[in-house]
Amino acid sequence: MRIGVLALQGAVAEHIRLIEQAGAEGIAVKKTEQLDELDGIILPGGESTTIGKLMRLYGFNEALQQFSAAGKPIFGTCAGMILLAHEIVSGEEAHLDLMDMKVARNAFGRQRESFETSLPIKGIEVPVQAVFIRAPLIESVGPEVEILATHEGQIVAARQGHLLAASFHPELTDDCRMHRYFLEMAK
Repeated sequence: MRIGVLALQGAVAEHIRLIEQAGAEGIAVKKTEQLDELDGIILPGGESTTIGKLMRLYGFNEALQQFSAAGKPIFGTCAGMILLAHEIVSGEEAHLDLMDMKVARNAFGRQRESFETSLPIKGIEVPVQAVFIRAPLIESVGPEVEILATHEGQIVAARQGHLLAASFHPELTDDCRMHRYFLEMAK
């Protein structure tokens, strides 16, 4: 199985390391043509506005919408979650508009308010260590979206069919269970 990581900005190498630890081949994706050879793709954290501009510049918006329309799984972490959203609270235009959720950028505060916590995730037996850095949150979801995790009453992970979103950075730990969960979706 080949899982891509959009390599325009963010923790690409860290995601690839955990994809491989979970049992698949990880590929840094820099060109839209590479999507054809993938079973799934991760949109990593970083700065969503910057990644969004680069995605438009290199033709990734339409390519990723087609990838999704073909039923191939996409996992957005932190900024990647914002890219998947149907609506962004700030009024910023949606990027991919794939997942029926409304998200708030930097909802957990600035860099100094970053934190780590043990987080129960629906479908994963033991809680995962979740790293929140200037993290967004999911303010609301549509009827097709399953909430997978909350932190202090706020939605921080969700799934809609072949789409997976997390407010946190699973790639900044040594725990590959979120990546393994995504690989199961790609099978």
